Amino acid sequence: MKGLFLKRKQEFRKECLGYLRYVLNDHFVLFLLVLLGFLAYQYSQLLQHFPENHLPILFLIGIVSVLLLLWGGIATYLEAPDKLFLLVAEEKVKAHIKKQSLISFIFWISVQTVFLLLFAPLFLAMGLGLPIFGVYLLILGIIKYVIFRQKSSNFFLGNGLDWDYVIAQESKRKQFLLRFFALFTQVKGISNSVKRRAYLDFILKVVQKAPGKIWQNLYLRSYLRNGDLFSLSLRLVILSLSTLMFVEQSWIALAIVILFNYLLLFQLLALYHAFDYQYLTQLFPVEKGQKERGLREILRGIGIFVLILESLVGLLVFRDKILVLVLVGAGLVLQYLYLPYQLRRLVDE
Repeated sequence: MKGLFLKRKQEFRKECLGYLRYVLNDHFVLFLLVLLGFLAYQYSQLLQHFPENHLPILFLIGIVSVLLLLWGGIATYLEAPDKLFLLVAEEKVKAHIKKQSLISFIFWISVQTVFLLLFAPLFLAMGLGLPIFGVYLLILGIIKYVIFRQKSSNFFLGNGLDWDYVIAQESKRKQFLLRFFALFTQVKGISNSVKRRAYLDFILKVVQKAPGKIWQNLYLRSYLRNGDLFSLSLRLVILSLSTLMFVEQSWIALAIVILFNYLLLFQLLALYHAFDYQYLTQLFPVEKGQKERGLREILRGIGIFVLILESLVGLLVFRDKILVLVLVGAGLVLQYLYLPYQLRRLVDE
């Protein structure tokens, strides 16, 4: 039993490390170094010119503390077939889950403590002292233990194991990690959910229902009802607009927004394979290249709409209006150079 779960753990970690090299490429590492330098400089400026009103600082600490408490899950490495094949060894599986709960708690409490140590200078600047900071760490550690204890107890149903719940939680944990890597490269093993959003049906009227627009209709419908891509788009757009409004350094904000626009376009390219499982689409009486053209029009429409929103916000927040032109120029490069290039690569595959 130990060998089985150890093999699964090693295989999944090996898969994640394989994707990690695409995440930590030269350009992204350089961007992270610039971002960390910017944050460190802002942090030092905050400590040197500490505000007399401590409420905003306490509010920020509270928000980050709650997010850290909610961050983290228990890695069980159970899979769907285990419900049948490992049922006879349920007691051993229960012992494995209890052990993994302890290991996961130790890992996430360590991560939480490392992040919270960054708040120590803030406590000193507010005159609270290290003893109070130590009590703060202890209280959050106890709360973290209670949360993980509750998560672990949810795996058990009476004296037995709730197989369906454990397997679903493990699948959800893995999907979360894989979707993160999917921001940077093509990832295998991602499952998508479909959910109709009736309040968005009016957008479907934008595309005419005609034989020549069949792929445009299909891709737009898939985008609006895809449980992952649509919500991902909303998050990236909200982050872009928030960056424009709250990051004071204009060039840094501009670089981050362009990065978010690139990630958005890169992710939406996954729509190309949304109907690969529908073999009847190959019988559509449409011209060759209509599929590629349909996706290009939909992605370009989404990208232009997002670019218009960002440009309007940029006109309000940027003192130097030339930055808006840079933003528009970068967006047009992504839409009219990068997008056709990536679509040709998808077609060649």
